[in-house]
Amino acid sequence: MTTSDDRIKLEPGWKDALREEFDKPYMHELRAFLLQEKAAGKVIYPPGPMIFNALNSTPLDKVEVVILGQDPYHGPGQAHGLCFSVQPGVPVPPSLQNIYKELKRDLNIDPPRHGCLQHWAEQGVLLLNTSLTVEQARAGSHATKGWQFFTDKVIEVVSRERPRLVFLLWGAHAQSKERLIDTTKHLILRSAHPSPLSAHRGFLGNGHFSRCNKFLEQQGLPPIDWRLPEI
Repeated sequence: MTTSDDRIKLEPGWKDALREEFDKPYMHELRAFLLQEKAAGKVIYPPGPMIFNALNSTPLDKVEVVILGQDPYHGPGQAHGLCFSVQPGVPVPPSLQNIYKELKRDLNIDPPRHGCLQHWAEQGVLLLNTSLTVEQARAGSHATKGWQFFTDKVIEVVSRERPRLVFLLWGAHAQSKERLIDTTKHLILRSAHPSPLSAHRGFLGNGHFSRCNKFLEQQGLPPIDWRLPEI
């Protein structure tokens, strides 16, 4: 992966801000690893054109909210580069079902019949996983292969470049990234993860969606329309 590599289809603002990352040794090693895994017949998610979907869907100068996930979904047809989101036609995963439950409780928004969060991304919600690829049926399999350095840089860049953001940090993994965020200018909302294993320990009832919109409106910004159109 080099900056002259036209195979990297990245939104211009992000590409300019992250240009140096693509020339670093860890990214060359990561690219070699992914090529090796594919050559060995392993199935990698999401599909190549969707690896950078979070950045391509939410340009750097449009980011207003950041939601951090961990791994892409590792089942067939699920992952498309946005954390917690699945492609249309795929059953809604349990964590996202709990996100929908909290939306209903907090803002009385009825859950859609799908799990695609692209509408949020297009409004300025950066839906970033901290690992951008995963091997089929092997959660966490690429977590230490280099993506962690790249996505840490993404968090640092958006924290530095944007004037006032809302970071929704759900669970210990997301909260571990708070060290990368300028807490003097951004609102950080923390709670348990929406996973069924932890949602009842503080995610359900956290009020994050209304609190996020209240902050944006206080800054003179339009609130996020958390309703998802049917597909």
